[in-house]
Amino acid sequence: MTERHDAALDAAALRAAHQRRVVASLSLGQLLSGVGNGAGLAIGSLMAVDLTGSNAFAGAATTAISVAGALSALPLAGLAVRRGRRFALSTGLLIAALGAVGMMLAPVTGSFAVLLLGAAFLGVGTAANLQARFAATDLAADATRGRDLGLVVWAITIGAVAGPNLIGPGSEIGAALGLPPLSGPFLFSLAGLLLAVVVLNVGLRPDPLHYARQTGTGAPGRTHRPRAGLREGLAAVRASPGARLGISTLVAAHLVMVAVMSMTPVHLKELASGGAGHAAAHHETSPDTLVLIGFTISLHIAGMYALSPLVGWLADRLGRPQVMLAAQAVLAAAVLTAALGQYAQAAVTVGLVLLGVGWSLAVISASAFVAESVAGERRVLVQGLSDTLMGAAGALGAAGSGVVLALVGFGGLNLAALLVIGFIAAWCLREVRRVRARRGEPAPA
Repeated sequence: MTERHDAALDAAALRAAHQRRVVASLSLGQLLSGVGNGAGLAIGSLMAVDLTGSNAFAGAATTAISVAGALSALPLAGLAVRRGRRFALSTGLLIAALGAVGMMLAPVTGSFAVLLLGAAFLGVGTAANLQARFAATDLAADATRGRDLGLVVWAITIGAVAGPNLIGPGSEIGAALGLPPLSGPFLFSLAGLLLAVVVLNVGLRPDPLHYARQTGTGAPGRTHRPRAGLREGLAAVRASPGARLGISTLVAAHLVMVAVMSMTPVHLKELASGGAGHAAAHHETSPDTLVLIGFTISLHIAGMYALSPLVGWLADRLGRPQVMLAAQAVLAAAVLTAALGQYAQAAVTVGLVLLGVGWSLAVISASAFVAESVAGERRVLVQGLSDTLMGAAGALGAAGSGVVLALVGFGGLNLAALLVIGFIAAWCLREVRRVRARRGEPAPA
């Protein structure tokens, strides 16, 4: 009996050590690859307007990123089931590196199609980065799942914040190499993505998904086929009320964040030029405006990721539904601030920071909620499905936000987002009341 007990303790200690290595490797990979995503989000809308001459296409690059992320999420999940997290994540980031090259070439060629192709390839990297947070839960203990997930999400902060702020230095380096100003920053993106691939291939050994399977922790099996993945994932979601709420919270938060964030550079450009609508779209973006936009998007991305460890701890301590509900309050404050202060750059910046914080609260708590709402072999497929729906929501937000901006302006866009937030808030409140009733606690007002 004592020998079995000692063996169990040794196995638990070894699993914990592997988990620490996994979290550290995923975190460093997120830091490096975040440079690519930060630059793509900050510059893509500007490239689209410059190449087409119309604000109506401002969301095209972000739409391509989101659509590609949505379409690649389930295939990457299936690849993880068959080949492991290391292979799936590395494949996604290598494709994103090709996307960075495409984004670099788009202003050189003057081709809108090259821009969309490069953005789509970057979207595959976005899907890989999203799935990295779930890789942090493969070996995580129940009591620390939110914390480990939050640490990996937090690690992207430095790279993602640095990405937009590298617009200025990247433009100068690009100019020295004979590249247009908007091409240069993607030199940094390419380097970061390739270094992230190296880190993941060295650090994720043994592969966390394979290790979880071998140690009998209920990880997915190796017999799933990609075609069966969508059906099985949908069946698992239909059977789990928790998965439905968690995925809906993820989708709504991402829809709101992408819709508002992707139009903010265009709105700030109009404010800086003193114009509005299409009149500002035909002016070349000045270097000072690029720096301003890069700084604002950096603060937004810092809001998305900088507090992630704290958010993960709160999700473990207070409960996932409670933090999901708090996220809706912060998101509502964000869009109201941006709407009411739409003509003041400071107010827009504050709104965008709050938008990032609300997104962080929603995504971390809801991701942990999804991860524990489905057990056994279908968990990775449900995680892939959640990222697919997030990507689809992002694509819808990016594509529709340009039209909404043209019709009702930046303030109207934010008020429209408030309707989505209100619906999810009511659903989360009902779940919080159900949990408290089950525990015998007083329900919130």
